[in-house]
Amino acid sequence: MNFDFTTILGIIGAVLILVAFALVEFKIWKTEMTRYDLVNFFGSAVLVYYGILIKGYPFVILNTIWALVSLRSIIIDILKMKKTV
Repeated sequence: MNFDFTTILGIIGAVLILVAFALVEFKIWKTEMTRYDLVNFFGSAVLVYYGILIKGYPFVILNTIWALVSLRSIIIDILKMKKTV
């Protein structure tokens, strides 16, 4: 198989999101964990870029929202950590 940069980018983004999903499903992680939100954020951000490259704009919209929701959770987690310090 010969994958180009765009395909590899899409695979990386999808793998990140699927790993986070699987770790929650197998009860290794919880959805409240910052690492879950970080992996989802980076995975969806990569998929936004991938979607732009392939001109898959519905995919871009979906993953932009996914990234923003994950980012919101990350910010909330950071603010909670600052309050406890």
